[in-house]
Amino acid sequence: MVKRKEYFKSTERYEFDWGMCSISEGFAQVDTWQDASYFGMWANPETLTIVCYCEGDVSITTAETPQEFVEEILKIKTWSNENADNGFKGIDTGWTENNPIEMKFKALGLGELVH
Repeated sequence: MVKRKEYFKSTERYEFDWGMCSISEGFAQVDTWQDASYFGMWANPETLTIVCYCEGDVSITTAETPQEFVEEILKIKTWSNENADNGFKGIDTGWTENNPIEMKFKALGLGELVH
């Protein structure tokens, strides 16, 4: 069962980019049409965690199984594409090919979403 935790944090998304949702913490950025200083989304294929920051509202979704994690990522993709042309941009795992985070997304069957 997917678990969600929500809270408010007065900050900008960049605190997440360089902190708890950084590549060094195992996260990749989930790129959508909404990306801005007030919005960001990140996913960690190891801990099966998705973090969303929107104007101070923080939502942390943790899946219990890899399949639940995949389903959550695909829901994000579907919702983004339904709400904007080319809404879902992809999953940014960093600047190097075949890095450990990228390989984990590929192992989950989400390799076609990595860019």
